[in-house]
Amino acid sequence: MPTVTTTSAAIRAGVTVATIRTWCRTGAIAAVKQAGKWAIDAASLTYRIKLPSLLRKTPSPIVLTADMVVALGGRRWQKNGMDRVYISDWAEFAGLDVSYYGSGNVSGATLRGRAIANSRAGRLLGAIDRLWFDAADGRLHARHYDADAVDIRYLDGARDTVNLLARTFAGIKTAAAAL
Repeated sequence: MPTVTTTSAAIRAGVTVATIRTWCRTGAIAAVKQAGKWAIDAASLTYRIKLPSLLRKTPSPIVLTADMVVALGGRRWQKNGMDRVYISDWAEFAGLDVSYYGSGNVSGATLRGRAIANSRAGRLLGAIDRLWFDAADGRLHARHYDADAVDIRYLDGARDTVNLLARTFAGIKTAAAAL
């Protein structure tokens, strides 16, 4: 059984020597004391170093249901064997925050917290015409106009290409996971 010292174990694990000694005393790693010094089993140390990533669970994919989408503010529609939940306020899920004048025109807008031009916000709002969840196939659908590759110029001068449709779908799934 190959062994390492507390100092080399601390370097390998990226922790202090005091932490290594605590791991030895509590049995978190296999070690024996020889002549007043810890002899640490290298394989046990390697396992202990990898342990946080082994314990981290991979998130399970979000499976949307019609009831979840209704809980998010959707409006259910059933007719002729179709079962859909329409989402009218999709912009909120995309991270598009818009304020309006009394006339109904855009007075200010941000996309994921970054300011954008009012005219760009109006075009973004028109990019997705209709968004719905189809209970029959369990998927989100949208009628859109090039919402998968939208060029954005922020007021701070930065430019970006945004997949507005993907952001919206991801926002809905994230909100559903939080229910």
